[in-house]
Amino acid sequence: MTDLVDTDVARVQPSTSKTLVEVRDVTKTYHRGSVEIPVLAGVNFDMAAGEFLALMGPSGSGKTTMLNLVAGLDSPTSGSILVDGEDVTRMSARQLATWRARHVGFVFQFYNLLPVLTAFQNVELPLLLTDLSKKQRREHVMTAMEVVALTDRVDHFPNQLSGGQQQRVGIARAIVSDPTIILADEPTGDLDAQSAKEILTLLQRLNQEFQKTIILVTHDAHAAERAHAIMHLDKGVFTR
Repeated sequence: MTDLVDTDVARVQPSTSKTLVEVRDVTKTYHRGSVEIPVLAGVNFDMAAGEFLALMGPSGSGKTTMLNLVAGLDSPTSGSILVDGEDVTRMSARQLATWRARHVGFVFQFYNLLPVLTAFQNVELPLLLTDLSKKQRREHVMTAMEVVALTDRVDHFPNQLSGGQQQRVGIARAIVSDPTIILADEPTGDLDAQSAKEILTLLQRLNQEFQKTIILVTHDAHAAERAHAIMHLDKGVFTR
């Protein structure tokens, strides 16, 4: 396990791997009325394709903000973020929506499943933005549900599933479009210990077997140990 510390550019990759994520001099400041609230202060790091990074730190340290910036869900105050050579900080809102649909799979702490849709329909949602036929969408959904071992629950609604099963549906939704990167924000935070272990094992499998690049935000040191590297953020900067 490698901890990232204060270096000019922290590296989450062996030197021979393709760099997938490049974060350069990223700052983020929010405004509440006339008050400025600094969140990130000159963050730099590189991440290789196929790596699994855990992002740790106390509440308010900037973990989720960093995740949202990589996802193009928010924009930095200054600096640049390149994902697979594309600068997401320079895209328009429309370009970002198209880019996210192709490249980003997001896993949320509280699942974010639509209660009126079945597991199948929830997983299918990202594919409705594509040109895939109904038959092709079904094939993609069933493949994703097979990966998360829930093919027997495709017609169940979220309230008919356990928390762990709902999160597996959330992961299936995140991988159904075969994204470039998976971003998981406290995906085990609302689960019991056994379900959390199963979700972490699933994420680890996605990384090891399917070579998925993953950034995991977590407060749990045991969860972070599943990753290749751990980045510690505190008050918007890297710390030991």
